[in-house]
Amino acid sequence: MSEGTISWRGGLSLGLVVVVGIAAFSWPFVASSATALEHGHDLPWLFAVLLGLLGLLVLAELSGGGLTATEVAILGALAAMGGALRVLSAGAAGLEPIFALLVLGGRVLSARLAFLMGSLALLVGALLTGGVGPWVPFQMIACGFVSLGAAALPRLRGRAEILLLAGYGLVAGIGYGIVMNLWFWPFAATSSVDGGAFVIGGGALENLAHYAVFYLGTSLGWDLGRGVLTAALVVVAGRRVLGSLRRVVRRAAFAGLSR
Repeated sequence: MSEGTISWRGGLSLGLVVVVGIAAFSWPFVASSATALEHGHDLPWLFAVLLGLLGLLVLAELSGGGLTATEVAILGALAAMGGALRVLSAGAAGLEPIFALLVLGGRVLSARLAFLMGSLALLVGALLTGGVGPWVPFQMIACGFVSLGAAALPRLRGRAEILLLAGYGLVAGIGYGIVMNLWFWPFAATSSVDGGAFVIGGGALENLAHYAVFYLGTSLGWDLGRGVLTAALVVVAGRRVLGSLRRVVRRAAFAGLSR
């Protein structure tokens, strides 16, 4: 399969995952009544739906000839590496080296595999650390988006590419925290920050303003650590890691995945 192409089955599956992910994070800003809080009861179903869609994406690519057994093996190896990096810190003080792998690994993969790698790496890490809970499907979606974004960046080489990925890693590290807070923020009865509570039935602009207050008062410092560490790791080790990953991709004859 040539670079940038994807089977219609794979494209549909990836599109469904993206739509589910956007809906899962954005619903607080479009909820119009108290019944919106019933979303909390849907979290187990979200986990099942996400895993089902990821499995469907893999099956669609396998059946369409867009994903070979070798690619599956490399995808699994990268996910395992991500899980191992997750164990090293488990997010202590916001310092999560797994994000450097999400950025660098996503960079050398196609969009569909980048999203799968990010999601599966987080899932493996959650299983290894025992950190499985209602937040896991949201983490999987958000990590998948981080890797997907890296795959979609403009093609550059050398120092320019490293600087681009470092800048993206900084933004992605902070952005991950911005979206991840949304899984629990609406369900807090009160906010620890004045003016930061979710307003049931409030308009999108009102709740966006409240969320901005909540985020700046509770999470920005934590997320800055994640973003800065990701950028630093990319600068220090990015060239060697990218070179190694690309050699593996070429030797494994990844059709259309070498970037």
